[in-house]
Order: sequence, then C-alpha cells, then structure tokens
Amino acid sequence: MNKKKYKKLMSILLITGMSLSMCGCGSNVDEVHSEGMKKVGSLYVEEEAEYTDDSEKEEVLDSFSSADGLCVIDKYPTYYDVTLDYEKGEPDAVGKAYAEAIIEAVPDYAENFEPYLHENIRQAFGGREVNNEALEKRIRTLIDSLPGEYKLEVESFAKTISQGEEGYAEDGKISYIEALTMQIIPDALRPTACSALSLGGEKTVSGERISIRNLEWNAGSENQFAELHAVTHMKKGDRSLTSISILGLLDMITAVNDDGVMIAILDVGSKYGMPFIYEGKKCYTFEIRYALENFDNAKDAGEYLVGESGDFTWCNNLLCTDAKDAFCCENATSEVQASGNAKSVLRTTDSELMEGLQWDTPDALCIVNTFATQGNQDTFTSLEFNITRFVKYNKWVSEKDKFSVADAKGLMAREVVDQYGVSNVHNSGTVHTVIVDYATGKIHVSFTKEETAEDIPRFIEIGEY
Repeated sequence: MNKKKYKKLMSILLITGMSLSMCGCGSNVDEVHSEGMKKVGSLYVEEEAEYTDDSEKEEVLDSFSSADGLCVIDKYPTYYDVTLDYEKGEPDAVGKAYAEAIIEAVPDYAENFEPYLHENIRQAFGGREVNNEALEKRIRTLIDSLPGEYKLEVESFAKTISQGEEGYAEDGKISYIEALTMQIIPDALRPTACSALSLGGEKTVSGERISIRNLEWNAGSENQFAELHAVTHMKKGDRSLTSISILGLLDMITAVNDDGVMIAILDVGSKYGMPFIYEGKKCYTFEIRYALENFDNAKDAGEYLVGESGDFTWCNNLLCTDAKDAFCCENATSEVQASGNAKSVLRTTDSELMEGLQWDTPDALCIVNTFATQGNQDTFTSLEFNITRFVKYNKWVSEKDKFSVADAKGLMAREVVDQYGVSNVHNSGTVHTVIVDYATGKIHVSFTKEETAEDIPRFIEIGEY
C-alpha cells in the first residue's frame, strides 16, 4: 500500500471510530476509567512553531456574482469567500442566486461534491446497503421541519443547482434530493470528531477571551473538502453572521455572528445505542443558525439550544462562546433523556465534572466528543481518543500562565500529524481550525489543503466578526 493510500485509510479509520452507530445516545457511569490505554510517546514536532498574533491575508484571484447581485463569490488561493445579501432579496431568491454563482465560479463543483456526498452516505450506513427510498423520506421529513425562510432558501438552492436532475445516483451530477441531503449531513448522517477550547480573560495576555475550534471531518477520498473550503457571510443587518464551512452549505458547522457569539458543532453519539428517530425532529445545525441570528449573547443562545435539544436527531456538544462567557451545550435527545442515559446541560467552567476527570484551569473550557458533567453519559472511558485529547489540553493549558493568539495557534502545532501511534489534538482528520480573538474581533483560520493537516498549520485572517 502506498503512503498516500495508507494515510487516507488511517484518517478514515480514525474518523469512523468516532462515528459509533446510527442512534441517539447512550448510558452514563459514575467514574471515568482509562484502563487498557497504551502508553506511547508524544511525538512532538522537532522545532517550535513561530507564530505572531497576526495572520496573513490572501489576495482575491477572481470574483463572481449572480445576475441580481444577491450572491458574490470571491475566489482566494485557499478558500471561497461568499457574501449572501438577505437585505436586498428574499430567502428563495438568495438560495437561487447562490446556486447560480457556484455554477459560474466552480464549473466542476458537482463533479467534486457529489461523490463526496455519497461517501458520507455510505459511511453513515456503516457498510449496509443504502436504501435510497428510505433515505429520501428521512431527508424530506427533516427538510420539512426547517423554519419557513430556511426551507425556502434550501429548496430554491437545490432546484437551481440540480438543473433538473432527480434521484440518488453517483454520476458526477447533483440531483435535487442530493442537494437537499448535502445541507443536513450532520443532522441526517452525522459528522465526525472535533475538539474546542475557550480561554477566558484571566488566561490571556490581552485580558480578553480567545476561543478555538478544531474540526475533524471526512475530507473525501480525493480530498474534496480541501477544494471547497468556504467562508460565508450572511448579510442581514444586525442578524448577520459568518460561517466557516464548505461551499454551498447553508447550515452551521463553525460560525460567529456580528455580536461575537461563536457556535461550533461536536459529535457525541451513543455508547450503547438507541434507535435513530427523525420523525417529529428538527435539524440542530439550522437551530444553531436561528440562535446566531436571534441572540446577541452566548448564554441566551446556549440556553435556547439546550432547551431545543430534545427535538434533535443526535446527541451532540456545542461550543457556545462570546466575549464574556463560554459554555458547552451538552445536548441529549428526548428519547435518551427519558431513558435516563443522559441529560441536556449547559456546562460552564464551574460545572462539576465526572468523577475521575481532571481539569486544572478554572478560566478555560475544554470540549471533546463526549459529555463531561457529573452524571451524564461517559464516552471518555470507551473511547481513548476522547480522554487522551482532554488530558493533553489540560496539560498544555496548565503549562502556560497566559496565552496570546500566537500561543493559541501554537497549541495546534505541537505534535507530528503524520503518525498513528498517538491520539493527537491536531491530527490527520483536521480540516479546519478557527480561532476567534475577542480583543480584536479577528477570525483566524487554518484550512487543510493537502492530504492531511500540516504539522505547522498556516493561519489566514478572514476578517472580523
């Protein structure tokens, strides 16, 4: 097996290990255990990364606009910068304009995205034969659950981008149902692994918060994700927001609104497994969008999302921060709550953690792919990847008195990525890392462009929130 195929295989295995089963959530235990974990070396990078608090800005290579001006796509060397203008057009018009601009700006968009979508579908079904009829019913039911303006926008986008194509068929074209499916991958199929860290003012040089999110996702067998990185500005006056995601997606993976409320998704999944239920449910990625558009602080946004969590399709964690506060929405579905296996909680830096779980920095919040509050479902014990990353974050944050933005970048450049003996924080599955500096309002992003993330990631400033 050649090196490229080996790295891709190991990356997929890492991600698949986090996608436990197609179910709601699981059981809790009283204490975190780490028996059976193999002690291995740290495999740190040989030379310390040299960062500054500033990040470079890229120059625009080309610019495209829909005929009505509701969508403008600027092509940069590393990513696409999209502006959607809801102040001058209704949601359905914006959705149509977005699709039209993509068709013009990226003529091979369907050839890249459509096989990537089918890879996500096959992965979600875990090797079982995909029942397209049942999948389509699931997708249409969840799309129908969207708030009216989002549904109009998504359906208009799908109708335009599909150009008359129908049904699931891996043919390099995006059909209408495929275009709907791509908008709700985390809700209908599930995402993969992630981590997040928010450092409060007592832990930063500036005295203002710094929040970090590291996204690990299936990048595609041909690294399609890397070809379609996008920063999408949804222009809605005092309801505006910036989303860091994939070109063409209208849901939220990592996003921050113009009040500085940052929300990012992290999968949790099930320990023992419960039936996946989508009827009567809603899409949490669009509930996040609603929260970002309607709340100007993290506490209200977090409380809203925890309150809605019973209606979500999956258990998940959400990083939810602003300049003042940092929270983790530990979201359990209603079925899981009723079973007593987990509960929905807005975790803070003051929340009591599971017995056996140690966090030594009072003014910092760490999140991985498991709940962490006392009495909630424990997937630290069953997944070494979770406890290893949590322990590493705890150690690294404790080692330094105060962090600058440069230091925050350095947290993602401590370990060699291209190795598989150690569970890394910044690893082969990383597709983007986002740092929000609340002292300046600047958003710094590292986009993975190669087969796997680089040991020393390159950060770009994409603007201010």
